[in-house]
Amino acid sequence: MLHTLLATCMSLAICALVSPGSLSGQARPDGNGEALGAEAFPIDPEAAPRPALRATRADGPITVDGRVDEEVWGLAEVATDFVQSKPNTGYPASERTEVRFLYDDERLYIGAIMYDREPELLVAQRMEQDFLSPDEDVFGFALDTFLDRANAYYIFVNPNGALRDAQSYDNSRASNAEWEGVMDVSATVHEDGWSAEIAIPFTTLRFDSTLDEQVWGLNMVRRVRRRGEDALWAPVDFRTRVHKMDQAGTLTGLRGLRAGRNVTVKPYVLGGDVSGTLPARSELGGTADGGLDVKWGVTPRMTADLTWRTDFSQVEVDQEQVNLTRFSLFFPEKREFFIENAGTFQFGDLSEREYRLGAAPRDFTLFHSRRIGLEGGQPVPILAGARMTGRSGLGQVGILHMRTERFDSLPRESFTVARLRRTLFDAVDVGGIFINRQSTGPDGYNRSWGVDANARVLGNLIVHSYLAASHEPGVSGDNRAGRVSAAWRGPFWDVSALYRTFGESFNPGVGFVRRTGIRHSYATIGVHPRPALPTVSELNPYVEVEHFTAPGGMLETRNLVGGLTIAFLDGGRLQATATDRYEGLDEDFDLREGTVPAGRYGFREGALSYTASAARTLAGTARVSGGGYFQGERRSIGGSLVWRPDAHLAFDLGADHNVIDLTGESFTVDVLSGRVDYSYSTRLLVGTWLQYNDATGELVTNVRLNFIHSPLSDLFLVYAERRDTGSGTVLDRRLSAKLTKLFAF
Repeated sequence: MLHTLLATCMSLAICALVSPGSLSGQARPDGNGEALGAEAFPIDPEAAPRPALRATRADGPITVDGRVDEEVWGLAEVATDFVQSKPNTGYPASERTEVRFLYDDERLYIGAIMYDREPELLVAQRMEQDFLSPDEDVFGFALDTFLDRANAYYIFVNPNGALRDAQSYDNSRASNAEWEGVMDVSATVHEDGWSAEIAIPFTTLRFDSTLDEQVWGLNMVRRVRRRGEDALWAPVDFRTRVHKMDQAGTLTGLRGLRAGRNVTVKPYVLGGDVSGTLPARSELGGTADGGLDVKWGVTPRMTADLTWRTDFSQVEVDQEQVNLTRFSLFFPEKREFFIENAGTFQFGDLSEREYRLGAAPRDFTLFHSRRIGLEGGQPVPILAGARMTGRSGLGQVGILHMRTERFDSLPRESFTVARLRRTLFDAVDVGGIFINRQSTGPDGYNRSWGVDANARVLGNLIVHSYLAASHEPGVSGDNRAGRVSAAWRGPFWDVSALYRTFGESFNPGVGFVRRTGIRHSYATIGVHPRPALPTVSELNPYVEVEHFTAPGGMLETRNLVGGLTIAFLDGGRLQATATDRYEGLDEDFDLREGTVPAGRYGFREGALSYTASAARTLAGTARVSGGGYFQGERRSIGGSLVWRPDAHLAFDLGADHNVIDLTGESFTVDVLSGRVDYSYSTRLLVGTWLQYNDATGELVTNVRLNFIHSPLSDLFLVYAERRDTGSGTVLDRRLSAKLTKLFAF
C-alpha cells in the first residue's frame, strides 16, 4: 500500500513538472492583496541593490514597553518596503512594516511597527525564550558588527514579547541558537497590528570600538505566519535566511561607540537531594555546592570562558529513543557551557540546510562534548575548565581544557581540544583539530587529530572533506577516517555525492562514530519545482543510493531510496519513501525479545509521514512505516499531538508503537511521552515531561520551574526521576534548586 501511495505521489510530482503554470508566470497578490497585472513582474532579489539605513542618536529617554510612541522615534530614519522571499519571491510584502534604529552612549534601540489589517489572526503561541520562530508571527534582524559578511547576531521577537537570540557563522552555514545576550525586549498588540521595542547594551555585542563610525551589516525579516510569508528588507531568494550576511544591507550612523570591559561573572549556589539504586554511593543524600562562570572579551573578536565546579542540574533528561539497529544511538549535547560557541569545535560530518549530504554529525563527529562529564548518562563531577574562542590573525580559533574529578570507579581525567580554521579567498576554509583525553588510570590516553577543507563556490556548490586519525595504547590496525563530498543545490536541481572511510581501529575517545571498518558511498539527485497547485509551496521528488562495504570490498549494507516531499504553504509537510535494502551481518545482534542471526538479508520497506503546521492551535505529526525486517517483518506507527489553547499553556502527547516479527512470533517496542508547559510570562515558566520506554520498562519524569529574575539570571527548581515500572523501584531521583546571578562589568 505504501509503495502504491508513493507511486501516486510521484505521478503527481511529474504532472506538476510538466504543468505550464509556475510561480513566475502567475498573477500574485500585491501589498494590498489585489492581483497584479501581467505587466508587473517580481524583482530578482539577488540582483536588487542592497539597502542602507542610518541610525539616529537619541536625544531623550526611551521606555522599552513595545509601543514605539516616544517623540524621539519620529526623528529616526524609517526602513520599509520589505520584499517577499516566500511564498511569492520578489513581490512586495502583504503588510507594511516600519523599523527605526536609535542609539545612545550605552544601548542600541530598535523600534518596529508591524501593521496588520487582521490583528486578531496573528499567530503567537509561545512565551518561552528561544521559541521556534518558523511557527510564529515574528520580527527579526541580523547584525554583522564587523562587516565581514560572514558572522552575525540574529534576534527574533513575537507579538508576546518572547525572544529568540542566536549567532550565525560562515555566512549562515552554521548557527548557535544557545547564545544568549543581555537585552530588554517588549511587544504589544494593538488595533493596527503589533509593535516591538528592543534595547541591546553595547556590552552585549562585539565590535571594533577603535573606529569612530561603525558600519554594520543589517537585514530584517517580517513573518506573517497565517500566509506562510517571509518578507525581508534586503531582498533574498526563498531559500535564504535573514543571517546570510553577504546579501545583507548596511546600518550606518553609529558614532563614538565605546565597548565596556566585556567581563561577566555568573556565580551559582545549589542544593539538592539524590536517591535511588543507580547513583554512586558518593552522590546519595543531601548536597550543597557552588560554582562560578566567568566570560571575558579579551579582544573584540576573542572571548575567554572560565568555569569552576561546573553544574548541569537544570538540564532536562535525554529523550527516550527506540533503537532497532545494531549501532549506537547519538544523543545531542544539552549543557549550556558546551553548547555556546560549539560551532567553533565542529569537525566531521556536517549538516547544511536544504542539502541532502548522506551523513550528518550524528554519524560522525570527532569532538562530541557529551564524552566530558557524562558516563552512561550520569554526570561526572567537573572540577574546572577554560575555553578561548574567536578570531585572530590566524583565523577562527578554539581552545578548550577541562578537568573531571575521580568518580566512583572512574579516575581523574583531563580533556584538551585545540581547533583552528582559516578562510581563503572568501570561499574556502581549511583547518585542523587536536584532541587529547588523558587519564590517571591504566588506560593512559586517547588522542585524535584531523584536518579538513570546506568550500562554497559558484554560489550553490559546496565541497566537504576531512582526514582524521586516533591513537591509544596497545591498539594497532587502520586508525584513520576520511571523507570527500560535493553537493549542488540550485533553485530547481539538487545533486550530491559522498565517499567516506573509517578504519576498524578508529576510536575517537572524545567523539562519536556510528560505524567503523567500512567504506561508505552515497549519491542522490532530486528536483524542487514550485508548481501551480493550490496550497502547495514546493515538491521534491528524489532518489538516493548508498553502499557500505568492508575494507576487503564485501558489501555490508545497500539502500536504494525513492522519495517525495510536499511542502505546503501553511508550513505542513508530507513525506513518502520506499526503500530497497540489503544487510550483511557477520555476527548476531540482539533485540528485546529476539535475535537477528548472522547472514545476508534483502528486504523492502516503505514510510509515510505528515507534519501539520505548528502554527495551528492543534497540530502534530503522524507517521507509519512497514515492510521487511531482516528475516521477518516490522510495522511501526507513531506520532505526536500538540494542543496550544493559548500562549500560556501547551500539551504535547507522543507515541511510537513498533511490532517486530522475526521468527513467526511478534513482540512490541513502545515509547510513550507526555509534556505540559505553562508560561505565566516570558520570565516564569514551568514544564513537566513524562516518558515511558517499553523496551526498558522505565518511566522517566522531569519537572522544571524556571524564574528569570533578571537578564541571564535564573532560579531553577528541578525534580527528575527514573523508575522501573515492573518492580516500582526508583532507579534515580534528584531534587535540586539552583540560583544564578549575572554581573556585568
